[in-house]
Amino acid sequence: MLRIQENMQILSNLTSKFPTFLLTGIPGLESVHAWISIPLCCLYAIALSGNSMILFVIITQQSLHEPMYYFLSMLSAADLGLAISTMSTTLGILWFDATEVNLDTCIIQMFFLHGFTFIESGVLVAMAFDRYVAICDPLRYTTILTNSRIIQMSLLMIIRSVVLIVPLLLLLKPLYFCRENVLSHSYCYHPDVIKLACSDTQANSICGLIDLILTTGVDTPCIILSYILIIRCVLSIASPEERHKVFSTCASHIGAVAIFYIPMMSLSLVHRYGPSAPKVVHSMMANIYLLFPPVLNPIIYSVKTKQIRKAILSLLLAKQTELFV
Repeated sequence: MLRIQENMQILSNLTSKFPTFLLTGIPGLESVHAWISIPLCCLYAIALSGNSMILFVIITQQSLHEPMYYFLSMLSAADLGLAISTMSTTLGILWFDATEVNLDTCIIQMFFLHGFTFIESGVLVAMAFDRYVAICDPLRYTTILTNSRIIQMSLLMIIRSVVLIVPLLLLLKPLYFCRENVLSHSYCYHPDVIKLACSDTQANSICGLIDLILTTGVDTPCIILSYILIIRCVLSIASPEERHKVFSTCASHIGAVAIFYIPMMSLSLVHRYGPSAPKVVHSMMANIYLLFPPVLNPIIYSVKTKQIRKAILSLLLAKQTELFV
């Protein structure tokens, strides 16, 4: 009788509208999770401090109150959101083996995770448009990218993210889960969660596809089109030195686009076409996808953008002077 009760309890846990999911750290390397946490902590520290520094210098330095730097501050804010949204679960697994998470907590994490991803994609489009106007129509730059228009663009990015992400997550609530609910990553990722559902997920898949088309499917062609127009404008410039100078102003943005979209597409391909791939590959790709942009974007913009580099150095030197006075 006791055995039957235990089996019934296991069955009720497996077939539930209120499941508990198990997050995954680095499969096969559980014994060295504490050591793996050291480089990950360093990466999170770089992401948080680097993006916070860029936000701070843009807000405090009057000379950086220009459209290009406003968009860069939005990118840094989105990167901060991405880093913070996964930091608690990732480090919780590595430090305390805290792998359990309920559906509601998963939904909250996915709201911020996917929401900031959509916002970052929109910011990259806005930055491509900024580069296009600055290079191809410089005389009208300040009249096209006014403060009010930049605010409208930022609100549009946020509204688009919320409108797309809320229905996607609400559709998870009616689902039943009847398998061993082990996720592939150290955080909740929508395609990963719906794979574990036993009820019909067609509506979820359609909604996810619509979201993908309205974000990556729209944003990527817009960025490509902007650079086609930029290249056409630059090639009309006679001097090779001027061409090189103009192209160099786009280098940081091209780097940001590459480190955002390449890991994202790689993770999508691993999920879709690599089910037989080792679990450690899924886990590593998932961490690279979310950590690369927040870690590398501040470094790229600090190195390649003279005004940002100068502002950060002057801030650090001022703080150092205060300490020695």
